[in-house]
Amino acid sequence: MDNIAYDWMLAHRARADWQPHSVVVAIDEDTLGREKGMRAIRSILADVINRVNAAEPAAVADDVLLADATDDAAGNAALEIALRDTKRLILPCDLINVQGALRWENPLPEFMHPGVERGHVFREQDVEDGVNRWVPLAEVAQNQQRWALALETFAAARGAQITENPPDGIQAGDVFIPARQSDQYQLWIRYLQRPLPMVSAMHIDEHRDLLRGKAVFVGITALSAARDRPVTPLGEIPGVELHAQIYETIAHGDFLIPARNDVEFVLCAMLAAAAGLIFALRSGWLAYALAAVVMALSAWIPVEFFDHDRIFPFFEPVFTAWISVGAAATFQYFFVRRQLRKSESERTRYQQALHWAAHEMRTPLTAIQGSSEIMTRYPLPEAKRHELSAMINSESKRLARMIQTFLDIERLADGQMEMKREPFAAAEVVETCLKRAQPIADRKNMRVFVDNAVEGTIHGDRELMEYALYNLLTNAVKYSPVETEIHVSSEIRGAELRLSVRDQGMGMDEKELKNIFKKFYRTKRAEASGEKGTGIGLSIVDQIVTHHGGRMEVTSEPGKGSCFTMIVVAPGSSKAAPGSHVETSDRRR
Repeated sequence: MDNIAYDWMLAHRARADWQPHSVVVAIDEDTLGREKGMRAIRSILADVINRVNAAEPAAVADDVLLADATDDAAGNAALEIALRDTKRLILPCDLINVQGALRWENPLPEFMHPGVERGHVFREQDVEDGVNRWVPLAEVAQNQQRWALALETFAAARGAQITENPPDGIQAGDVFIPARQSDQYQLWIRYLQRPLPMVSAMHIDEHRDLLRGKAVFVGITALSAARDRPVTPLGEIPGVELHAQIYETIAHGDFLIPARNDVEFVLCAMLAAAAGLIFALRSGWLAYALAAVVMALSAWIPVEFFDHDRIFPFFEPVFTAWISVGAAATFQYFFVRRQLRKSESERTRYQQALHWAAHEMRTPLTAIQGSSEIMTRYPLPEAKRHELSAMINSESKRLARMIQTFLDIERLADGQMEMKREPFAAAEVVETCLKRAQPIADRKNMRVFVDNAVEGTIHGDRELMEYALYNLLTNAVKYSPVETEIHVSSEIRGAELRLSVRDQGMGMDEKELKNIFKKFYRTKRAEASGEKGTGIGLSIVDQIVTHHGGRMEVTSEPGKGSCFTMIVVAPGSSKAAPGSHVETSDRRR
């Protein structure tokens, strides 16, 4: 992706106003065909250089390797003379691998006259697609460093020296080339958008004015001979033209510099932060519209950097933006869904809690309404009126306590209530709850036993604990057959008080036991029994005991009854004071 984006920018945002400083003289098919082909290449090259010299170029760069001896003695002699007469001449040398070691392939000694410079023609291709996007300006082999052919040509044309300025770059005359020594002075090539001037070796005399004062690169362009066609971002070009393109990049002094790693990191971090903030502060179409802006910005950043002569990777900001937007949008989606589910759950819980309150309050309201109606419609003896008045007063207080308990439980469930923290005797709680539950048990001819003395002191909210135990007792009565028994027992283990209610009812299986304390859960047997219920009572009991730092335990077996045990902390209460407990085992309540 980085390469594709770079090539597109190089092709569509190139410097259209650049004027070429070099000319390519091509030894093409027609030139080779007129002579004896590659067998006479040195004779052809000698003639070409002589005619180029007549045009008075700024410098001459030869791209034809002269490292091999040939049997063309006349051609070698003619070329030696032509090269000796050439001012500001640069000859090519290449890197070869000999038994795993790099060596320089230099021109033959007879061609190396005083003043002749050597420039390497080694080029670096991208390992992924084989495209030539940059060139190493310096190569080292056999402890010898050679500059690139184009750089040596530029220095010769300007009459300047090449000096290293590590680690920042290279100085060639008045031109500073920003390139790191650690990267072999890597130079990114700014290919000209328009083709470089190319003159056939057969028509040099006709284009002397074009060559005058320019750097001239001489090379073979005939495919049948050289087959040297490097691939560039703009397509295939002859190898000699590649050196001319490098020369143009140096001559115009407008260099492409890779962006620093810390700049890349900061910009990518900013894109990720922007995506996160958008979906943290906005939602709906506005968030997605702003996210689209961030993604467009991520694609625009490399283009803007390129316009300022900086190479910024394309993949990093785009990938960062897409991943960040996708992650932030996904998080927001699930966060909103979770909030919606929570809101729906709270609304459902509130509605069901109201249903429970209405159901629980129906009994005292019925007693109050019935008693008041009897007192209004019928003349009653004073004793009966007093009895009904007492009942109305008692049920009114019970209703008030029930409303307060309901409100306390709701606040307790929401974590908004601070429970009372006062000591009270466990025996008093049992005594109160048994008195309230006894009339309900009498209607089913059931007997309630306290199996042992209830001991211990509880620190907490007495009204809530009474509600919890009373709920267990009424459930035991409600779901047990007539003429059965209910047993209340207690035990102190260390600092824990275990208060149990055991019945002889329908019982539950293991699966039902796992869900018994969930809100609004009722077992199939309970629903089939015809007894009315909301399934919230045991959930509230569990909440009350948990908020007292305790826990619930249940044992049950279908058809054999259940045993619910409240386990709460009763510190320092191994024995109760005389008279503070309920009478033991065989006393019927």
